[in-house]
Formats: sequence, structure tokens, C-alpha cells
Amino acid sequence: MGRSIVHIDMNTFFVSCERLTNSELTGVPLIIGGGDRGVVASCSYEARTFGVRSAMPIKMALRLCPQAKVMKGDMELYSTLSHTITEIIQEKAPIVEKASIDEFYLDITGMDKFYGSYKWTNELAQTITKETGLPLTFALSVNKTVSKIGTGEGKQKRNLEIPEHMVQPFLNPLSIQKIPMVGDKTFQLLSRIGIRTIQTLSEMPSEVLQQMIGKNGTELWKKANGIDNNPVEPYTERKSISTEHTFSQDTIDIAKLKRILVGMVEKLAFQLRSEQWLTSTVVIKIRYANFDTETKQCRIAYTSADHTLTRNVTELFDKLYQRRMRLRLIGIRFSGLVRGTYQINLFEDTEEMLALYQAMDKMKSRYGFDAVMRCAGASFKPNNKAEILKRKL
Repeated sequence: MGRSIVHIDMNTFFVSCERLTNSELTGVPLIIGGGDRGVVASCSYEARTFGVRSAMPIKMALRLCPQAKVMKGDMELYSTLSHTITEIIQEKAPIVEKASIDEFYLDITGMDKFYGSYKWTNELAQTITKETGLPLTFALSVNKTVSKIGTGEGKQKRNLEIPEHMVQPFLNPLSIQKIPMVGDKTFQLLSRIGIRTIQTLSEMPSEVLQQMIGKNGTELWKKANGIDNNPVEPYTERKSISTEHTFSQDTIDIAKLKRILVGMVEKLAFQLRSEQWLTSTVVIKIRYANFDTETKQCRIAYTSADHTLTRNVTELFDKLYQRRMRLRLIGIRFSGLVRGTYQINLFEDTEEMLALYQAMDKMKSRYGFDAVMRCAGASFKPNNKAEILKRKL
């Protein structure tokens, strides 16, 4: 029996949330993002007609669309509405995967025996819009890749159903850029040898693609041929991430403690960005030589940027560590997490800072966490067995 996989994408989610609270923004070219030196986190369809796109520098966006209204954005509002949407879907769908703050996969395989799968999905979509006031697009097909491409093609037009026998006719005329894993570099590489449509890509020998672009070549060939066996992963909300460091010898060396804290922050912030989380609560923990344990926390604007988190952790440590006794353990926890499409806080950080973090994360992902780090944080080395095991895995 073939699978029935739904992809739901909330249309211009950040923009739609803002318009829900302020109807005067309807029809206005709207950009959600940071200040003049920031980047676009989201933009309305009215702004997109002028060429404005996500992750574009705000200055460039305003040159393309000078009449656009720029808003900083409200992650707390977006997170709350996303949570409401998640609850509606989880109440009705058998298996739900929350891919991002505004994107969901549903596995409704077998439901067509009792109720038309498309009809059921359409009624779910109507329920979401009725209860939240937010628009969405969905596509129903045999796997996650085809469904996701389907929502992209159906945006602002219609919801799509792409049965198995129509998968290849649907994919063939589309640009290879429609395949989720194809970035600018891959597109340019394939374009130079005349591969611009999915049909041409699907007819290429998979071995040739593997030689050209490495291990992803075979996976790309499968997606071009409508093959994707990846399951819909049931969604569970992460509450927090944390790390601790136990000293082999109790210490009172403030400079050393702060260097280790920097390294701990850098490790956790990289994990936040890798998993696409933003944190709103910072907690620091210390344990004295006599085993007394104290904690202190503070609320912050949603972020996953090292420099912001390091500043808050250092300030908390200075307020918490007052007894000047030797310490045997320090720890950090980031909680109040929300999902986000973007890897760093685009509402606060500049274009230059975005580029820096993306470059650092790329190096860490490819060569390991230790490949690039701040000198101040180089003292941090996990010495707990659990930490070492996680690093090896």
C-alpha cells in the first residue's frame, strides 16, 4: 500500500501573524527583520513581487521596495500561534512531524479506507484557519519530498493532491531548484552541463551524479525520480539543552571559570543553531566544594547567538558567585526554546554577524566542533562520560 504524506506550510507565517494583530498591515508590502544593518527574516507576497527574499540584507530589500514597512518581529507571538497550530494538528492526525515553526508533515496512510485523504486534509486546513485566522497551503502525495515541492507550487493558488501515477509528470517540468536539497552551488554546477529541469536530472545515471557532487548525488537522483522513503518523525517538543563541567580539582580561578563558560556557551549555541532553536531563558548553576548548589536565571530576547548568550551567562555568573569558595562544578542550561526557520536571531544580528555564524557553523559541521572556536573558550573540554560519548557520536 502506498503512503499518504501531507506537507502543511503556513503562508508567510510571520507576516500573517502580524496582520492578525493589526489589520492595517493587510495589503502593505511588509518586511520582518532587524534594523538597517539586519537581514530579512520574512516578507509579504507584496514585497516579494519587487524581488525581496528571506535572508536578504534589509538595505538591499528597501532599495528594491522602498515603500515597504519594516517590523522587528515578535517571536513570542509567533511561537504561541505555532503551538496552537501544533495542538490542532496533533489532536486530529495520527503521526505529525513539526519541521519548523510554520511547517508540518503528516502521515495519514490508510485513512482513505475510511475517509478521503484529501477531503480529510482539506477539512483540517479549514479548521486551522478558522481557529487561528492564519492562511496555509498543503499538498498530499506519496512522500515528504513530493509533498513539500507540491506546497511550493501551490502557494497562493491551490492545495494539491499528487497521486503516485502523477508524481513524475508533476516533477519533470520543474526546475531542479525546486528540490529541497539543491542549493545555489549545486544548481550552478548542474546548470553548467545543461541540467536545469528535474526530468533531465532524473535521466542522469546516479553514478555520474555521485562522481560530480559526492555522496549526495544518489540521494538527489532518488528525489528527482520521486523516491523518498524517509519516515514522518513523531514530534516531541524539546524543553531545554544543558551542559555541565565537573573539575578534577576544586578551583577558585575566576579567569579559568569564565573561559570554560565561554566554551560551554559556544557548544550549546552551536547545538541550538544546528537544531534550529532559539532560547529565551538562561540558567547558570554552580556547586561549591562543600556540595552546596546554587542557580540563577534570567529571561532574554530569543536568540542562539554566542556573543549574546556569553554576555548574559557571564553577567549571571558574576551575580551568582559571591561566596568565593572553591567550585567543583559549573553548568549552563538554555530553556524556553522555540522553533525557528533561521539559525540565528535575525531580528537582532547584522548581515556580517549572520555570515560569520554561518561560516563557523559550516566548519564545525564538516570538521567537528573543535575545528573553529573562540580562544577564550578553548579551555572547555568535556570531562563527564556522557559528554564525551555525545561528542563521539
